[in-house]
Amino acid sequence: MFSLLDKCLYVAALDLWIDSMRERESCYVSHGHSDHAREHATIVCTPNTARICRERFRRYGTGIVERFEEHDFNEPWDAGGHRLTLFSAGHVLGSSQLLIESEAGRFVYTGDFKLAHSATAEPPEVKRCDVLLMECTFGRPRYAFPPREQVADEMIGFALEALCARATPVFHAYTLGKAQEAIAILGGAGLPLTVHGAIHDMTQVYEACGVALPSYERYDARAHPPGAVIWPPGCPLPPALAGRPVRTAILTGWSLDRSATYRYRVDRGFTLSDHADYPALLRYVELAQPQKVLLTHGQRDFAYRLRASGVDARYLEAYEQLAMF
Repeated sequence: MFSLLDKCLYVAALDLWIDSMRERESCYVSHGHSDHAREHATIVCTPNTARICRERFRRYGTGIVERFEEHDFNEPWDAGGHRLTLFSAGHVLGSSQLLIESEAGRFVYTGDFKLAHSATAEPPEVKRCDVLLMECTFGRPRYAFPPREQVADEMIGFALEALCARATPVFHAYTLGKAQEAIAILGGAGLPLTVHGAIHDMTQVYEACGVALPSYERYDARAHPPGAVIWPPGCPLPPALAGRPVRTAILTGWSLDRSATYRYRVDRGFTLSDHADYPALLRYVELAQPQKVLLTHGQRDFAYRLRASGVDARYLEAYEQLAMF
């Protein structure tokens, strides 16, 4: 039996919360983004997510966590008469999905995931299951992302054009995940890179976890950045760029929306996303072959689209309590 309480999933048989936004005694954390990772007495996660959480809690939280219960991908363990397994979600470094097996069947919680190639996250995996609880952030047909190779080429072209015009290209990217992908893409093209301090520290964690990345420099207000700048969304531009020509871009799947450049107040949007697009959501269901699909964190009408193709699907509402099958 599991339920959705306080907008968080709770597995009563295991006394385990999943990606809870409130402090819990024991909680599985799928990855290190702040909308999924909070400080708990015990955090169940992968080793790389533990490393990322320690850095985030050091910077933004109390830094007081009693312990991490770390499990490698595809190394199951038993708890409360169930077998639990973490496997890669491909979302950001360390991100995992949760498989719970019992006599009742196989249940999978995806958390945030993507099926597209990533330069900095572990390759994603799909497991067959009876019940699938999946995110559907981009669950509408218009969100079909172009190939990542094309996006990378466009990002590099944008940066080179800006530099040729004696302007500084600034790419707004989330500190965890997108920023490291941007470093891999732009640095891999030989562009000098300057990054925000928070991005620098998180990228150091990536490198400590074995992710090889091109060179980059931490932003120093005393010097003008020589090449491209990677900066968190919503942060004011660095003082060193004050009064200088800049060209700005946002890295997000929402850049497919016509209003994206206005909404983010940038010159250009690039569809570099850590989430599955609409075709990938459908592909995941096809590969997992579940008897039932429950949806969360996204477009409610994706449930109608799945049902139209013969899949038993519905959006999971708050405060529901459901048998596993």
